[in-house]
Amino acid sequence: MNSSWFDTLLAWISAHPIAAGLVIFAIAFCDAVIILGTIVPALPLLFAVGVLIGLGEINGPYALICAAIGALLGDATSYWVGHRWGPQLRNHWPFRKYPQLLDRGELLFRRNALKSILVARYVGPIRPFVPAVAGMLKMPLKRYFLASGLAAASWAALFLAPGWLLGHAYDAVAAVAGRLGLVVGLLVLVLALAWAGVLYTYRWFADHADALLARAIAWSHAHPVLGRYSGAVFDPKRRESVPLALLGILLLAIVWVWFAFLILVIGHGEPLSMDLAVHELMLALRNPLADYPLAAIASLGDEQVLAPASLLVLLYLCWRKRWMAAAHWLAALAFGLALTAWLGASVDIPKPPSVSSGFGFPSIAVTMSTITFGFFAVLIARELPGRTRVWPYLVSGVVVTLIGFARIYLGAHWLSDIIGGMLFGMVWLLILGIAYRRRMVRSFWMKPLAWLFYGAFTVTALWHAPRNVATMLAQFEAPVTEQSLAMADWWQQDWAQQPARRNDFDDEQRWPLDVQVAGPLAPLRAKLEADGWRFQEQAGWEEALNLLDNDLPDTELPVLPATLDTRAESLLMLREGLQPGETFVLRLWPAHTQLQPGNVPLWIGSAQVLQRQRAFGLISVWRPLREANTALQAVTQATSELEHQQAPHPQSELPVLRIRTALASP
Repeated sequence: MNSSWFDTLLAWISAHPIAAGLVIFAIAFCDAVIILGTIVPALPLLFAVGVLIGLGEINGPYALICAAIGALLGDATSYWVGHRWGPQLRNHWPFRKYPQLLDRGELLFRRNALKSILVARYVGPIRPFVPAVAGMLKMPLKRYFLASGLAAASWAALFLAPGWLLGHAYDAVAAVAGRLGLVVGLLVLVLALAWAGVLYTYRWFADHADALLARAIAWSHAHPVLGRYSGAVFDPKRRESVPLALLGILLLAIVWVWFAFLILVIGHGEPLSMDLAVHELMLALRNPLADYPLAAIASLGDEQVLAPASLLVLLYLCWRKRWMAAAHWLAALAFGLALTAWLGASVDIPKPPSVSSGFGFPSIAVTMSTITFGFFAVLIARELPGRTRVWPYLVSGVVVTLIGFARIYLGAHWLSDIIGGMLFGMVWLLILGIAYRRRMVRSFWMKPLAWLFYGAFTVTALWHAPRNVATMLAQFEAPVTEQSLAMADWWQQDWAQQPARRNDFDDEQRWPLDVQVAGPLAPLRAKLEADGWRFQEQAGWEEALNLLDNDLPDTELPVLPATLDTRAESLLMLREGLQPGETFVLRLWPAHTQLQPGNVPLWIGSAQVLQRQRAFGLISVWRPLREANTALQAVTQATSELEHQQAPHPQSELPVLRIRTALASP
């Protein structure tokens, strides 16, 4: 949140509070207007507005009223359009070409008129169309506005609330876990894109299946040689012809994309520009609160998780004597693993810096996850009714996306390794899917098989992932560059070459780095503890949940970890402050510098004053104050017996305390 455009926006909103309300009104109004509402991204915009409210840049009640009135008048406009044109609206573009835009809203409206108006407010695809349907069907204006007013007010409050809460607690949360919010936001965005991609691709092919099949048959008559094979596959008399047509067309498209991507990667011979950019971004976003869950998610692609579920499916199919399904299931996994391993050994692409061996193009974990979940979806989807057939594919997309994102975050793979693994897995499962659908004519009860596969995957994931977190994090620890300095040079002048402030995306969180320590930390910790300071282990998610307990005393309320160059503190010391609800904090990180002679480690840190605050009365947080001199003085007093000096840093012009413990005894 430190970009120039955002700062400009904040300044503009502060100078034009009335105009800011008009912007909020316009967002809500456009989101509710028929057709226009499908284009305006109201959710992210209102989330950003909520953040500005929490930061104090916009008056909350004023913004809420503007959003509610905008939504109400936007709905009224759609109602008027439906009332004015009535059923004739279907004869105009785009409803003439896409009648389903109104059909979904009308179906919901006919089931329960009042309920549909409330529900539609929270369902993006039908939100702008239900009011138009209400107008088309001549719903009484009084009844309509009663329901619409309630829906608009609740919608405005609900859509502004998350950003409002985040903005209110931003200074406290971003100070110690700002990167976590960016990681979560990016993950949600990637999952939403994957979900939408699978869902809308499936629906588009389902809506155009008959037309695609007709074209395939017509093409087969125009090309008698090649058409002989397509005609055998796409026999209109067979029940599986439509699904086969979809799988065949998807296969052709993905094979083309896969080979184009493969040629690009092999021809380039080194990581692509997008690989390097994404790798640097993820490296900058590393955060201890995100490391642990994402390391666990990355483990879901391990053979310890996929193998038991796959084996149980194979045994179940053999037990039920579904030999054709069992043979295709075994072929999907065995040949997929063999081909992926061969391709990984054949394509020589430099690996990410944190990877020593065993990982390459394409990602075996992502490829096998795509094949396993994708082909299982092919197995059971044919047994599901109607549009529910998309659910196994949605589950596949979510699981594979989670694994791929986690492995990119940890630096285990380049982005091209993940994309290549997904494409290759899709090619192979489509080939097997077409072969299986052509030969499989018997239906079977898929519910026990689905429970067996998804249940086994869940159980093994819950067992394996937590136990593999430490190994995964150690295996892909972010690389660092060590440097060497003479102890005397550092003590006299080179200490000023160390960074003056913490590197963070937000200027407000660029704390002064006002403490430097040469030598082991044990003597420093002992001196601090003798002066009343206490040591805190790095807080994880279990400790972070204690922030919800407002009754905890200050001494038991955890301080969340902060990062410097993607790493959490090596030493975190706390002491009660001078005022009630205040705490002094000393954070120390490794400077990745060895002082000579003796390879003495160098540590760099920050002394802070934290103040306890409550966000909306729901969560207690420690908010860092700008004034930190009292905390630095407390550290100086506690370590006065150690060799130390203090001087202003030439960049920040703030005092920096230098301490030597190398020759001290604990």
